[in-house]
Amino acid sequence: MKQQLTGPQPRIVAIANQKGGVGKTTTAVNVAGELARRGQRVLLVDIDPQGNATTSLGIAKASLTVTTYDLLLGNASPETLPLATGRERLDLIPADQELAGAAVELVGVERREWRLHDGLVPLLPRYDWIIIDCPPSLGLLTLNALCAANAVLIPLQCEYLALEGLAQLKTTLERVRESLNPTLRILGVVMTMYDGRTNLAQQVVDEVQRYFPRLICRTLIPRSVRLSEAPSHGRLAYEYDPHGRGAQAYALLTEEVIGREERTV
Repeated sequence: MKQQLTGPQPRIVAIANQKGGVGKTTTAVNVAGELARRGQRVLLVDIDPQGNATTSLGIAKASLTVTTYDLLLGNASPETLPLATGRERLDLIPADQELAGAAVELVGVERREWRLHDGLVPLLPRYDWIIIDCPPSLGLLTLNALCAANAVLIPLQCEYLALEGLAQLKTTLERVRESLNPTLRILGVVMTMYDGRTNLAQQVVDEVQRYFPRLICRTLIPRSVRLSEAPSHGRLAYEYDPHGRGAQAYALLTEEVIGREERTV
């Protein structure tokens, strides 16, 4: 069971989808950056062994001494793990390929699904928001994120099989709620890589709207070359192309995320 805490707690949001290439990391880093720009104290947790959120913020994985791996395995004090990103009010717990071994090493560990939650507890007073970038799977690492989180934001690519994948993920989240984390809820579904010039993209949006009208976010994240280029320069969308469609979309999405959270509270 979750450890009971007192006092104001940060909003903890996992960015999750079992499918790869749908914009999870892009959404995680840009929502985290936009929250920080709005005066919020934000911790971004990279729990993907690929470490894409880490490199997206311009942090070299070769220089890391402690990572999310150490948080999960208890190899370091949680207070020593957050790194300054060079952006005001935005910290990061980074990840690298070492994290891939954590799923195996955690199998026989007590409270294995709650290791991330337990590791974050000492850090909660420091932050207003904690954003967790999940790997493209529903394994033990993602399960740790779902047990630590209050809510899940689901990026969904505007493609033919998107609805089927969403239905599978929604079933998984319901099982997690029933057996592990009853407070977990879906914050929203954000449609990514939207190309308004194609009929397919609009059809997918319409289908998601029809089946999950209360979950779909109003903001559509466009397919954008500039948005795709930003991580290779270690920069967020608003840093790389502040007036671009991608940066503006993530600014709007962040406002929507804040509004959804406030209505829930």
